[in-house]
Amino acid sequence: MRFKQDFFEKLEGFYSQVYPQPISNPHWLGWSDKAAELIGLTKPNDELLMQLSAHHAADGATYYAQVYSGHQFGGYTPKLGDGRSIILGEAIGPNGAWDVALKGGGPTPYSRMGDGRAVMRSAVREFMISEALAALNVPTTRALAVIGSDLPVWREGQETAAITVRLAKSHIRFGHFEYFSYTEKAEKTKLTQLVDFTITQHFPHLSTDKAGYIEWFNEVVASTAKMIAHWQSIGFAHGVMNTDNMSILGDSFDFGPFSFLDTFKEDFICNHSDHQGRYAFGQQPAVGFWNLQRLAQALTPIIESDDLIHALNQYQRHLVDYYLSFMGQKMGLPTFDFVDNQVKEAARKEQQQQDLHLIGEFTTMLEQNQLDYTNSLRRFGELDPNSQHSSLRDDFVDLAKFDTWYQAYQQRVAQVADIDAWQQQRNAVNPKYILRNYLAQEAIIAIEEQGDNSKLIQLQQLLENPFDEQPDMQDFAKRPPDWGQGLIMSCSS
Repeated sequence: MRFKQDFFEKLEGFYSQVYPQPISNPHWLGWSDKAAELIGLTKPNDELLMQLSAHHAADGATYYAQVYSGHQFGGYTPKLGDGRSIILGEAIGPNGAWDVALKGGGPTPYSRMGDGRAVMRSAVREFMISEALAALNVPTTRALAVIGSDLPVWREGQETAAITVRLAKSHIRFGHFEYFSYTEKAEKTKLTQLVDFTITQHFPHLSTDKAGYIEWFNEVVASTAKMIAHWQSIGFAHGVMNTDNMSILGDSFDFGPFSFLDTFKEDFICNHSDHQGRYAFGQQPAVGFWNLQRLAQALTPIIESDDLIHALNQYQRHLVDYYLSFMGQKMGLPTFDFVDNQVKEAARKEQQQQDLHLIGEFTTMLEQNQLDYTNSLRRFGELDPNSQHSSLRDDFVDLAKFDTWYQAYQQRVAQVADIDAWQQQRNAVNPKYILRNYLAQEAIIAIEEQGDNSKLIQLQQLLENPFDEQPDMQDFAKRPPDWGQGLIMSCSS
């Protein structure tokens, strides 16, 4: 790996230098060729294993943990920081630079009495979901590898430590700006320095002046809305949307008790610590807006409140536009090009409301009939919208309600000229396979009990091509067994 050190060299005082501690008996559990390509690597080797498990120093790495704060479950924590993640620097790849971080690399000044380790089950889950979301074309951080060990760590009981090697275009979070706005309140220059650095590094098309700051925040609002619209369209619940887990680039970030929906349930909670349902699946759009409001508050020393409010007021429009675009592709709803004038704007809003109602009625029926979200959308690839008979109909109990919905759907789709092409388009955006929690759990159990990572490798390879039929892997697309339905996971890592 070839590193540059822009964050380390240009933002002194925004981190603590700290060196990772090695894990005993390191061994590869998983490796992503596609993530490796991003930083110019090919295949794993013994020397790289020693570097990424902290036995050997990586040439050009500086090793540091960033400081930030954040709102956790609605309450502000003044000082968080990387409690178990240590960044080596920005690895230079064929198309840009990616931060390389050892998640689970040992204690840092921000570990808050913790050991700075990640347990194997959480490290494996982060590795899998990072690459699974990327294959679904969802903005996300990536995972190069997961490294196992025989180092004991204690949570609810004794487990073994592991390291996820995370790649990120940036590790800058909403919580960074909160920290340097509130904790370092007397030093407005640091907040300005952080914003200037963020724009220069990641928004180079913008200027580092008042106009550039406003446009930058507008882009952050839009990218956050886009990320959450992606989540809602694929049925993904993040589970712990604290402001310190929100990427300034709109990338899915810091995975803990995540879950894809199995049976559709609007109020599904995947985090067993979320007793009030703050981060339930259906609450994610509102939480995204709340988090952006907290970021806006932190930016008031350098951006006028009216400009921040104007940008925040665009969030709902961005969210709806992106969501309808994604769901429209999934369900085959035609798009319209509206001229941006008052009359056409009214027509656009009316059409959006009709489409939201049509999609909402469909998901309501899924919930009432306890149907699988991913599999139900995949069925649109079998659908002939020109036919009065729908293959979807057989899945529903309330046939009269479905028939009413289907009639409205047919009117919206209108006549399709090329059915084969239409169905292929649906299959290109509706995955056959997702990372269901029970599949992840089976792979983890095989590692825990037999030291066998073959299920992990098989699952990773499957999810690299989630839209392909893969005839030999059909069982992985089935609804979970009873024990695997709606699993609620722990934040413990």
